[in-house]
This record gives sequence, structure tokens and C-alpha cells, in this order.
Amino acid sequence: MPSICFAVEHFGVCCKGGWWFWDLLVEESVAVGGVQRKVLLRDKFEEHPDDKHMHCTAQLAEMLNQCAQELQKSSENNYTHNFLMEEIKVLEQTRGIGLPNFLPRTAFLMLLQKKVNEISAPPVQFLSDVWDYIETVVVASSTRRAAQNIIAKRKEISVDRVVEIIEMEKITAYTCDPEYMTLRGKLMANNNVFLDVMNNNWKSTQITFDGFGEVEVGHLRLFPNIRDHAFDIKMRITAYWKIVLKKLVDCMALHLQFSVKSLVNGDMEMEIVNELMGPHGGGLEQLLEVAPSIVIKRERLNKNLKLLKDSKEVVAKVMDRTAINAD
Repeated sequence: MPSICFAVEHFGVCCKGGWWFWDLLVEESVAVGGVQRKVLLRDKFEEHPDDKHMHCTAQLAEMLNQCAQELQKSSENNYTHNFLMEEIKVLEQTRGIGLPNFLPRTAFLMLLQKKVNEISAPPVQFLSDVWDYIETVVVASSTRRAAQNIIAKRKEISVDRVVEIIEMEKITAYTCDPEYMTLRGKLMANNNVFLDVMNNNWKSTQITFDGFGEVEVGHLRLFPNIRDHAFDIKMRITAYWKIVLKKLVDCMALHLQFSVKSLVNGDMEMEIVNELMGPHGGGLEQLLEVAPSIVIKRERLNKNLKLLKDSKEVVAKVMDRTAINAD
């Protein structure tokens, strides 16, 4: 416990007779840290076998799964209505002078940024809820203020971190995951069916696409010069979006595990010491200070003792004089 040892060395001289306090602090920190590690990291809850709220690792896993499901659900589009129209609109906005059959990078990023913005709220809410839950698990009455302080700091760091991750996804599209090319290949296999329907007006405009289900494509015959590009970019971003969601959930899971480990393996202990010592050691001095009411009583007692002592001396002198006169 380097933080506690430092505090003992630093304040030992000014706290003569107060070493009992440090023994108590060490015992409290060890006890708190042990309980936190058992509950938050080791999935041990023998002290609360029937209280599912205290089964922390299971609760955190469940919360993460719910967040992942919410992200997946919030990103789903109604593919049977106005299929490819959003892509066509963006392509028309970003087209310029250049070679044919080149997809503008700006169009892909605009579509990606829109999708990222649509799912930006659940990750922030998830991490906020997680730290609120952790606070209810680790806060004991003896360390309540220290725990609340450090958890509030950790919550702020986590929210900043997930916002940073979300903003990074808006800047560029990148992955080393080979699943992207596999998914894109499967989705692009729908292209032949799509072109066949577009080029033959007598065919039904209701198409069943792998990965999309049944969609209506009749309206796309009005955009012969741009619909192929729209289809291509749709398949690319659909494949990449699965990777984005997976990266986001993975990053949140790793960050959460690291933050919880840091909390129980040092942050809480240091915060307890800082809370007691104060910014300049004043917290400990205040803890060892005598209450004002006790000081007043002590002063009165000292005055009474002095008065009794003076009275004793006066009485002794009177008795001595009486004895001399009697002789």
C-alpha cells in the first residue's frame, strides 16, 4: 500500500500519539479493497448469495449485452421503403468533375457519420448507468465520500473516452478485420439480381436480398445513372457497419474492465487517504483536533483547578499563622 505508507511517513511526526488512526485506516483500506476485488473482479459473492444486485460481473455482462442489442436495434433501417434513396441523395450532393465509376470518399463518410450520430447516445448512457451501479455496490458508510468522489471521476473519464471513440469513427473508415471483405462479398452477390430487375421492366420489382429481406426497387428505374453506385455504397457501408458496432462494444468492454480494475487496485485507496488528509494534510489534522465544546470545558476545568490550588495555598498560610499565634 504505497499511498498509505507515504501518508504514514509524511504525517507520523505531526501525529504523535495518533498511530492508532493509521492502523485503523490500513485495516479499513484492506477490508474495502478486498471486498471490492471479490465482488467486482473475481465474481465471488458468497456474502450475498441471494442478492443478484451484488453479483457484479454478471450484472456488468448483462448491461453490456443489453447495450449491444440496443445498438444493433437502433441501427436497423426499414429496407423495404425508399431503398437506396438516401445513398442516391448523398451521391448527388457530392458528385463532381472526375472519372466515371469512382465512388466519392466524401459520400461514404457522410453516410457513415449519419449512422454514427444515430447510435451515439446509447454508449454514453450505458457507461453512465454502469458507474451508477458500481457506486451502489462499492460504497460503504465508512468510505462513502471517497467512493463517490472517485466514481464520479471515473464516470467522467469513461464518458469522455466513449465520445472520443465515437468521434474517431466519424473521421475515417478503417478495419483490419477480414470479415468486412467477406460480408461485402456476400452482399454484392445480390447485384446480379438487382441489375436483372432494373434492366427488364417486365420483371417484378419486389426482390429478396440476402441480408435485407424483401425490398421494393421499382422507384430506382428513375435513376439509371446513379443507382449502381448507390447499390455499391449501400453494400459497403452495410458490411462496414457491422464492424463498427463490434469495435464499439469491444472498446467499451475493455475500457470498463480496465477502469474497474484500476478502481479497486489503487484509486479507491488513494482517494480515501486524500479525503482524510485533505489538500495540505488538513483533513487528518481536523480529524485529530478537539471539538470546540471540549476546549471550552477544558479551559473551565483548568481555571477551577487553578482556583482550588490557589485556595489551598491561602488556607495553608492561614493555618500556619494560626499555629504560630497559638504558640
